[in-house]
Amino acid sequence: MSTTLADTTVDRDAVALVIKARRRVTRRIALVTIVMAAGVVFAFSISLAIGDFRVPIWRVLPAVFGSGHPEEVFAVQELRLPRALLGLLVGAAFGMSGAVFQSLARNPLASPDILGISAGGSLSAVFALTVLGVSGLALSLSATAGALVTAVLIYILAYRQGLSSYRLVLVGIGVGAVATASTQYFWTRAHTYDAASVAVWLSGSLNGREWESIRPILFMLVVLVPVTLALGKQLKTLELGDDSAKAVGIAVQRARAMLLLLGVALAGAGIGAAGPVAFVAFVCAPIARRVSRSPGPPLLQAALLGSILVLVADLVGRVALPSTEVPVGILTGLIGAPYLLWVLATTNSSGQGD
Repeated sequence: MSTTLADTTVDRDAVALVIKARRRVTRRIALVTIVMAAGVVFAFSISLAIGDFRVPIWRVLPAVFGSGHPEEVFAVQELRLPRALLGLLVGAAFGMSGAVFQSLARNPLASPDILGISAGGSLSAVFALTVLGVSGLALSLSATAGALVTAVLIYILAYRQGLSSYRLVLVGIGVGAVATASTQYFWTRAHTYDAASVAVWLSGSLNGREWESIRPILFMLVVLVPVTLALGKQLKTLELGDDSAKAVGIAVQRARAMLLLLGVALAGAGIGAAGPVAFVAFVCAPIARRVSRSPGPPLLQAALLGSILVLVADLVGRVALPSTEVPVGILTGLIGAPYLLWVLATTNSSGQGD
């Protein structure tokens, strides 16, 4: 009898420790999310305040709503607000897309940039821009369609009685190289004006964006983000493996197909709005997971971190060099390329080749 009571006490203590640990993790995730959200607000406000004509930070919010000096209202509402809002949305789209892909493949290299999905979306968008002459929502839908076709092609070529993440990355690199070469072809065949527009767009730029550029991605994210977050629990289970997912009643293939479609659509929305902003999808999810120590895919945290990264990079690109604007994609590439080398080095040294 005493043994039974002792066992029961031990079990209760173990359960209490597990509950305490889960609460600690939940509190940390909530705290990190709040801090990141505050970081988005701060980066957004600074982006509206700083420029050739500076607006005091405490007068930014009134200027957004049309109150204050006319010069400040014009600078904030007409010149900076569309660009900053677009940077926020593009960063969120790429960040969440990267988290979906890396969680599905269980590989830190499996982002739209590395897998060639961004290259496929860019090819479709450049074709639509230079040959069909489309813009706005049609351009975003073209990029999404191209990214989806590329993802399906990569999946078919990489599938061999199962899907190896190592083979997926290699096939994606090959398909991405073909898509990039095809993009260069259409670029060189374009008229001078279109070629200049494509050059700016391919670098990943928010320069000159107006309200018409925001509506397509805003409409798409209003639909895609809630659905992706709602499927986050299934994505967390899929990270544990197909057998674990089947054991809890998840239709693995259907769930994976739905999440893949959402990840592609998020990447396509970002590409259609600002071009292939490099490495945002690649770096945000691993950093968000490390900071929050989340046991599941850090979808919301990656989206917030993506917004911060794009807003800060765009701000630096606007003010770093006098009379010259550096496209945001160049700066995010300077951040992401060393991180890619670090991931490759640490993955190789730890023996995690697949």
